[in-house]
Amino acid sequence: MLLERIHDEDLSQTSYLIACQASGDALVVDPRRDIQEYLDLAARHGLRITAVTETHLHADFLSGTRELAAATGARAYVPGTGGEDWQYGFEAERLHEGDTITLGNITVTARHTPGHTPEHLSYLVTDGTFADEPGYILTGDFVFSGDVGRPDLLDEAVGMQDTRFAGARQLFASLRDVFLALPDHVQVLPGHGAGSACGKAIGALPSTTVGYERRFAWWGTHLAAGDEQGFVDELLDGQPDAHAYFARMKRLNQQGPDLLGERGAPREVSIDELARGLEDGSLALIDTRSVDEVHGGTVPGALNLPALGKAATHIAWAVDPDTDDAELVVLARDTEQAREYGDHFVRVGVDALIGYTPTLEGLPSAVPSIISPDELHQQIRRSEAVPLDVRTRGEHAAGTVPGAGQLSAGKVLFHQDQLPSPETGRLVTFCQSGVRNSVAASALRRAGHEVTELDGSYTAWSRWTAQQHERAATADDAR
Repeated sequence: MLLERIHDEDLSQTSYLIACQASGDALVVDPRRDIQEYLDLAARHGLRITAVTETHLHADFLSGTRELAAATGARAYVPGTGGEDWQYGFEAERLHEGDTITLGNITVTARHTPGHTPEHLSYLVTDGTFADEPGYILTGDFVFSGDVGRPDLLDEAVGMQDTRFAGARQLFASLRDVFLALPDHVQVLPGHGAGSACGKAIGALPSTTVGYERRFAWWGTHLAAGDEQGFVDELLDGQPDAHAYFARMKRLNQQGPDLLGERGAPREVSIDELARGLEDGSLALIDTRSVDEVHGGTVPGALNLPALGKAATHIAWAVDPDTDDAELVVLARDTEQAREYGDHFVRVGVDALIGYTPTLEGLPSAVPSIISPDELHQQIRRSEAVPLDVRTRGEHAAGTVPGAGQLSAGKVLFHQDQLPSPETGRLVTFCQSGVRNSVAASALRRAGHEVTELDGSYTAWSRWTAQQHERAATADDAR
């Protein structure tokens, strides 16, 4: 048996390729939408991708199940569980509790593990060459290293009401009846790692075991004691902000993402064409330089995505394809780098990248509004500035600028009605280091808001306040 882990650091999302090397048949579980990596992996091992499936209706990325099945001729499988409201809207074979997919000597068995979502399936893998019982379980967003999937996303991201409580109780039952019924040696292969918003305490280890989680995971004591309410209370406490784009992912994954097919290479866009497109709104520029470079001057209305490694995450905060039909041009050194940005973008359903420019010379330039911690302090005292913390709720609760509101960077573009009124003062945004803030601020500026960024963000503010306290203490000692 061959089992390969394909991990996307951007969204902290994991796919798996399972194959019987004797028959040459391979199954891909939870593929993302840019599928070339799976095709290359199968070709490298001399395999045929004959089946594609997924664990549930994903909220954080756009599924590549349809895309990969169309490209390879593989049979597509999707969960058929969870009730009428959770059925997929495209053609695929439905899997239910106990259904199997066979790959030569390998048997993959679906187990219904609701909680994170009602339709969620996990997959037990039995390598018939060596054993007659499962040795692995692909848990999707059911069990992670050190954590379990959050059951509140349907409330937080999709707008449903109080489904979190039923979901949490379903998770408790799934852990008790399915997961903990497995032998301790079974290896657990989760769908996300540290950094994903699909859990609140996901560990960085790429895999774990049933026995390790039984003994050391935070939820183990609740399950051992049969303490369902204690489990529910601890699970729901302190979950991170859900990004606004999650609702769009849920909707598109259920109806079936558009097929991309053969994607053409991004073309170089001339400065004249780009200038005309920016002027009439048909084009939008993605400035990929660092925050410091952008603060030295950028094209008015450009979106700042300062890290290729987080391009999917950040573009999902900065562009809403449901309301924005501009085509995208990315600042990149060449076609290959532009293609990398495009790969990240399509993972979250932003398919509008048409080309790149290697330079900004010849385009208009403006310097974004920046304010120092000392200046912000003075303006807050005079009620001239309204600080807005675009970090998560947890970060905000741990310490923030005095009087700051909170609206995470993944929500600001989609909840502009929650922004402070311009009449209340100058809007000053900040995150921890400035990266998330630069993305959020550029998105708000493109949407027509006047935004000032706190130079150095909360890290600089904390350093400045510490210096003020030190000076005050020194002055007291001198007296």
